Amino acid sequence: MESADTHTLVAATPIDNADKLKKTPSPNNVYKTNSLQHVDSTDFPELPEPFWSKYLPNPYSEKRVLNLTPFQMKWAVQLVAGIAILFFGFDQGVMSGVNESKDYLRLMGTASGVDGNETERDSAAIGGIVAIYYLGTLLGGFLGGYMADNAGRMKTILFGSFWVVLGASLQVSAQNITWMMIARVLCGIGTGIYNAVVPVWVAELSRHDKRGQAIGFEFTANIAGLALVYWISFAVRDMETGGFNWRFPLAFQLIFIIMLVACLPFFPESPRWLAKMGRVDEARRILSRLREQDVEVERELQEILAVARVERVRQGNGEDGFLHMLWTSDGKLHIRRRIILVVWLQILQELAGIGVITVYAPTVFRSGGFSDTLARLLSGFNDVSYMFSVLIAVFLLDRTGRRKTLYWGNIVMGICLFIAGVAAKYSLQYGAESATPDLALAKRWGAALAAMVFLYTATFGATWLSVPWLYPTEVFPLFIRAKGGSWSVFGWSIGNGIVTEITPFLFNAISYNTFFLFGALNFFCLPFVWAFYPETSCRSLESIDELFESDSAFIAFDKRLTQVRRESLDETHKA
Repeated sequence: MESADTHTLVAATPIDNADKLKKTPSPNNVYKTNSLQHVDSTDFPELPEPFWSKYLPNPYSEKRVLNLTPFQMKWAVQLVAGIAILFFGFDQGVMSGVNESKDYLRLMGTASGVDGNETERDSAAIGGIVAIYYLGTLLGGFLGGYMADNAGRMKTILFGSFWVVLGASLQVSAQNITWMMIARVLCGIGTGIYNAVVPVWVAELSRHDKRGQAIGFEFTANIAGLALVYWISFAVRDMETGGFNWRFPLAFQLIFIIMLVACLPFFPESPRWLAKMGRVDEARRILSRLREQDVEVERELQEILAVARVERVRQGNGEDGFLHMLWTSDGKLHIRRRIILVVWLQILQELAGIGVITVYAPTVFRSGGFSDTLARLLSGFNDVSYMFSVLIAVFLLDRTGRRKTLYWGNIVMGICLFIAGVAAKYSLQYGAESATPDLALAKRWGAALAAMVFLYTATFGATWLSVPWLYPTEVFPLFIRAKGGSWSVFGWSIGNGIVTEITPFLFNAISYNTFFLFGALNFFCLPFVWAFYPETSCRSLESIDELFESDSAFIAFDKRLTQVRRESLDETHKA
């Protein structure tokens, strides 16, 4: 069996078709970036796209790409990707306001919640409408990953927009619970495609030492969408006529999709996907629009080609299939281990409790004894604080690294939720409806609860919000990177769906103890990050395979795998 290094030291062999690929055994070892040798781009033939790709509209054309400086292009890419992620935040948070509408509750057949005496059946139905969205994101994530690896990132993002428009339009016009649930699934498919593909597209366009900044910026937009929909819903909360107070917020999200579709034709395809497909000269020209120096372009392109050349053999042998990724772990790539890590990281993110705060925020503040109006206002201000906290990740994530960011996030969030649980307990114990009311004391405990919820949410925004979306864009090889994003969406959908479904029951059944439960779960997350998650900050995407070549998944005491790799681009590519 030949090693990956052997493949990089000889001239590339022209590949005529898939049959010839299958005759070559898959390399057993990972590609070593320190073994980089020149790859002749003329000996790197173009691969055909799948037959169904021609039926998809392609927004990308190199001739239409904006003529900007690399600095301007970096921010332009982040802005247009930010529109898609802003929609994601808007759509994820819109149900918080919708669930408060009396007209909506009556139309969905869950009217017991109108007078505050919600039955278990209606509570389950409301939670089910919210949670079934994640079935759509799960399906969309797998669909998007498959399409993006085969037909390109840009075509797939546009395809996802079609599903979003269809699902959002059906949500706006929903007349019963069945209609609404079908619409939620369809919209979720589009969102799942966005979630699987947009972060990958951004990461592949970014410099290796700026990926954290780029993804951090995208999720600042995500929380901006969450805050925007909350304040829109708050402003129209009393406009019940014709269901305006819930139909208008659902319709408003279509504006973002129109903006995204209008912008896509002026932005580049991923140069890594272009190079993988054999469109090397085009990839070089796109890279030159994104990097400051020609030598930087050539070095990065050579590394992409060297890795893509090895991965072509694996792709030709069918190693890019979802089932093959999951059930086999050939050689030193350990793909299955990476899948488990990204899926579990997304589930851990949801176990940290953020869904309790974002979707059911008014309920959280009412549990602290606040009036309905004040609880709603606090929820809105919390979302604004949440949005600005994500900017901390933009500036620090690449410097501090992924592991330390997650550590400190869990510690601070866990402490905040424990204190919030104590505050909620005594706020209710001394509230107006208790047997021993003391309104002054109840207000003080309520203020403590609000402070802890604000601090918890800000900490999550600065730490755990971005990393679980950034990590899957880094740890998977080029030939399955978008499919790796699909597995991440799978984990997020499972975790979010479960937490969203059970949260109404938790508040009804254990009240303030919900805070203690999620506080404990934050400390539950810590040993997993410490023991199993390698540090990916400041590494080129092509060097990530080296982090997973060991047969042991336990990496806690290996400094090479746990510390931030601080080096210049020149050192990264040095032979």
